Amino acid sequence: IFPTVAKAGIGIGGAGGVGEVFVRVEGGPPKLVGKANLIQISVGIQFGGQVFSEIIFFEAQKDFENFTGGNFEFGAGASAVALTASASAEASTVGATASVGGNQGTAKTKMMGYNKGMAIVTIAKGGLMYSATVAGQKFNYKPLG
Repeated sequence: IFPTVAKAGIGIGGAGGVGEVFVRVEGGPPKLVGKANLIQISVGIQFGGQVFSEIIFFEAQKDFENFTGGNFEFGAGASAVALTASASAEASTVGATASVGGNQGTAKTKMMGYNKGMAIVTIAKGGLMYSATVAGQKFNYKPLG
């Protein structure tokens, strides 16, 4: 769970955030197992800045292990954010999503299901940005203890 990811760009852009990694075993409560950093680089038509939350779900243990190995996720997408209203569509190696929302509390997000073992949900928190980009994300995972 990345509660706050900040993104900005003019032609070339970047984003970053710090999150916590939880594991749920056999229907038990989620357990904090580590921390993760998100780094994103994007190139394309883009201007502005935005802040959003991102949640990643893993379909199976092997998918979680791929994530903790620091693999990249490449994607292409189009989005527009004005303060806390947003609309976006995205296609990537982990699936397709579409969302629209009035603010963080009323954001509507549609997840198209798991692709390659991952499902990603993003919720706009605010900003003013439009983009049509190709981007790559890298996650650096650090286990607790």
